[in-house]
Amino acid sequence: MPSAEGNLTWLPPADHSGLLTPSVALALAGLPDPDAVRVAAIDPGLADTAAFCSAYDVSPDASANCVVVEARRGEVSTIAAVLVLATDRADINRVVRLHLGARKISFADQGRVEQLTGMQSGAITPIGLPPDWPVLVDEAVVAAGPVVVGAGLRGAKLLVDGAVLAALPNAATLALAVRPEGR
Repeated sequence: MPSAEGNLTWLPPADHSGLLTPSVALALAGLPDPDAVRVAAIDPGLADTAAFCSAYDVSPDASANCVVVEARRGEVSTIAAVLVLATDRADINRVVRLHLGARKISFADQGRVEQLTGMQSGAITPIGLPPDWPVLVDEAVVAAGPVVVGAGLRGAKLLVDGAVLAALPNAATLALAVRPEGR
């Protein structure tokens, strides 16, 4: 039966920093309880959510996706991370845009995100992002308990409680997901 842990071997990140980008390793070390987070090596070709959940027996309800958006109002641009469960999608054009006070919003250019974060596309995680980026966490992620998120590199994943993500600097918990019918 799928779970948050799946069939992966979860390890202490402090002992396996080679599975993390430097910014993620530094941010993890600065958490109040760094031991509350675990890291697992995965096949980089299976980093995308559906393939990952299937291959590693992880429930999509226990997997969270992080997307990066760029919000604009006049000459002011804000880059933010948005985190929702893999079973949901974020209401970018309404909830996220209004929360950021923007007139226009779009997904951020992946090349620029990689350059600014040092993280790989498909492995972006809210842990270790630039400190001035808002991190918008859907309330279902917070309530989910342990969830799997990216580790900055496509060859690894993090297992972290949603409450830890909600407590990150610049994090805000919102009802920002659009859920499929029947959820």
